[in-house]
Amino acid sequence: MPRRFLKRYLPEPHRVTGRRELRWLGRLLEDPFLLHLNRRSVAGGVAVGLFTAFLPIPFQMILAAALAIFFRVNIVLSVALVWVSNPLTMPALFYFTYMVGTWFLGTPVFPAAFEPNLAWFWHELGAIWRPLLLGSVVTGLLVSLAGYGSVHLLWRFYIIAHLRQRRRRRQRRAAGRPRG
Repeated sequence: MPRRFLKRYLPEPHRVTGRRELRWLGRLLEDPFLLHLNRRSVAGGVAVGLFTAFLPIPFQMILAAALAIFFRVNIVLSVALVWVSNPLTMPALFYFTYMVGTWFLGTPVFPAAFEPNLAWFWHELGAIWRPLLLGSVVTGLLVSLAGYGSVHLLWRFYIIAHLRQRRRRRQRRAAGRPRG
């Protein structure tokens, strides 16, 4: 099952709940769905993580964890998938989401000479925040829905293939036995 594959890479539940940094969450981490590996929990964790990754906000991991707790989905996957937007991919992702936002709003692209410093960003933010935010939410929703659906489909395909393989093994064993 896909569960075995995921268990290889994800930490064991007692290691997550026993972390000193997470004690402030208290009993919230005791919900079994937050660390469970079933189709619903994994697909939801993927969706929450991908949606949060496209939001142009600081502390995305905290928001992903809060949303995972609220929706009762896999918290480890949701926090890990936030790293789709990392310092290397952020400029391209946010430029793309800005372009999507300008397309939805019907506004022209704001011409600005890029300077890689925080002062430039805060100065230009007043002109670009609406299309950036709208594009980020729209793109995040679409990508998270695609991730959710993909996990459901892949999980289903895997189970169908596993059941077919089991049926073939049973048929081979039945064909090899003498009758009577």
